Amino acid sequence: MEPRISLICLGVADLERSYHFYKDGLGLPTTRQPQEGIIFFQLAGTILELFPYEELAADVGPDWNVERAKFSGITLAHNVRSRHEVDVLLTQAQEAGAHIVKPANHTPWGGYSGYFTDPDGYLWEVAWGAFDFNDDGSLRIP
Repeated sequence: MEPRISLICLGVADLERSYHFYKDGLGLPTTRQPQEGIIFFQLAGTILELFPYEELAADVGPDWNVERAKFSGITLAHNVRSRHEVDVLLTQAQEAGAHIVKPANHTPWGGYSGYFTDPDGYLWEVAWGAFDFNDDGSLRIP
């Protein structure tokens, strides 16, 4: 297996609502419309996909069509280039309808981060510190 994650698919309850949250609220680039039944956002090195939750569960198989747990044990992270950007992005997310789960604060590892949930409860960490970026905006761990 090549060392990469090509696509992250989020099963969402309301495709239109999630489309507007990520496109209009957070400003992620896409060329797809919700009426096409699937949304792709082009990120640096990865694609973020939105797909109806019930259809995604059915695609996995009949034993997986269950209600999602509140905490799945997975968080998504968006690292930024400055401490100030953490606060800016958390505010932007909140204005777009996100719930701030953990306000930004200094971390034990010397950084600064906070958490929000999207309209479907997916946890996002916004973090600064400890890492560098490649020219394409992807994260580089020293």
